[in-house]
Amino acid sequence: MRAWCLAAVLGLAACGGSDGGGAPTETAPGAKLTLPALPDFFDCVREQGGLVIAAHRGGPAPGYPENAIETMQHALEAGIYVMEVDVAESRDGVLFLMHDRSLTRTTTISGAVADRDWADIRAARLVDNDGAETAFSPPLLTDALIWAKETGAVLELDRKPTTSFRNIIAAVRAAEAEAHAILISYNDDQAAEIARLAPDLMLTAGARGSRDIGPLEARGVDPDKLIGWTGTERPDAAAWRRLADEQVEPAFGTLGRRGERLDDVYLADGDPSEYQNLVDDGLVLLATDEPYRVAEALDADDLALQRCAS
Repeated sequence: MRAWCLAAVLGLAACGGSDGGGAPTETAPGAKLTLPALPDFFDCVREQGGLVIAAHRGGPAPGYPENAIETMQHALEAGIYVMEVDVAESRDGVLFLMHDRSLTRTTTISGAVADRDWADIRAARLVDNDGAETAFSPPLLTDALIWAKETGAVLELDRKPTTSFRNIIAAVRAAEAEAHAILISYNDDQAAEIARLAPDLMLTAGARGSRDIGPLEARGVDPDKLIGWTGTERPDAAAWRRLADEQVEPAFGTLGRRGERLDDVYLADGDPSEYQNLVDDGLVLLATDEPYRVAEALDADDLALQRCAS
C-alpha cells in the first residue's frame, strides 16, 4: 500500500484525485471514508483494474483477536476497509460475532455458543490467535454494523448455523447499514433466500460464468448485486474473465488451514508477486488471512480507493 493512500485512510479519508498527470495526490485526513453504492463501487473497481482486500475474520493479529471491533479498527488503520466476519446467535437470541460453534478456542469461557446466554458471552474476554487473553469482548452484530457506518467500512457477513439470514438481515435493517453489508452464501438455495429476503443487498455466491449466473438470476438473484465466488484452491483467470464479461465481480480466497492455504504458499519465499498475478488476471475481491502483508505488497487496493471512492 502506497504511503499517500495509507495516510489518507488512517484519517478515514478516501484516497482520490490526481495532479493532472495521472499521479495520485494525497487527500487531507480527517474525513470519513465514503464509498458509492456497493454495486457501483465494485463495478468501478472491476472496470479500473483495482482490487478489494477482505480481511478474513476481521484481520486478526498479535493482540487483536478475530471477530472483534478493535481488530477491525486496527485493520482499517492499515488501509483495509472490507472485513469478513462471522455472525452467531446466543441461546437467548442475541446476534454477535463468533466463528466457532464452541466458545473455547477464542474466548475465556467454554461451551457451545447455542448453550450460552448473551450475559455469559459478553462477560468473556477474547483470545488472540496466539492464545493470549485480550481486554476485548465478543461484540454485538449491531455494534459492528454501527462501527462500519461510522467509519465507512464494509462487512461481509458469514452466517453461522446458530442463526438465520432473516435475523441477520433484520439487524442490518435496524442499524440502517445496508450500504455497508454483503451477505455470504454457500449454495444456490442460500443465495435465493437472501435475494428473496433482501433483494437490495449485495451477496456472494458460487459462480464462474453465465452458466452459473443464469440459474441464480432465475431464482431471483440480481446480477448487479452479485459477487461471484470462485473458491480457495486454484486461481481461475478464465472464470474471472467470464464473470467480467457478465459484469459480475470475481472473488477468490487465499485463506484456509494454516500451512496449506495459498497465503502461506505465496509468502513462503518472501516474494508476494503471486498476489499481483491475481490482480493482473482480473480478480476484484481477495479474501485473505494475510491482509496486512497483501496490502503492503500491492498498489491495486490503493487504485480502488483513488478512482472509485470519494
